[in-house]
Amino acid sequence: MKKASGRKFIITVVLAAVILLAAVFAWAGSRARSNMAEQTESIRDAVRARALQCYVIEGAYPESLEYLVENYGLAVNTDDYRIVYIPYAENLPPEIKVIYLKDK
Repeated sequence: MKKASGRKFIITVVLAAVILLAAVFAWAGSRARSNMAEQTESIRDAVRARALQCYVIEGAYPESLEYLVENYGLAVNTDDYRIVYIPYAENLPPEIKVIYLKDK
């Protein structure tokens, strides 16, 4: 009788440990995705701020992302992110999309 009770206890402990590990991994993955979203938003905000700075100083939004890199000190991590910069007109803010490349 004691052997069956001991086995049930061990099985219960192992099962509880597996469930706990699964929960920890799920939480960590969720947190990592949240951090990526925050970083992507931060990069978009930085590009938007530099474009607005250019508009205030020069009276027009820049025609390219490269112009912001060369003239306004914008640093772009092209290994991990792709930034899509779509200008509309000199007096309209550009459309800015940031894509995290490691998700692919």
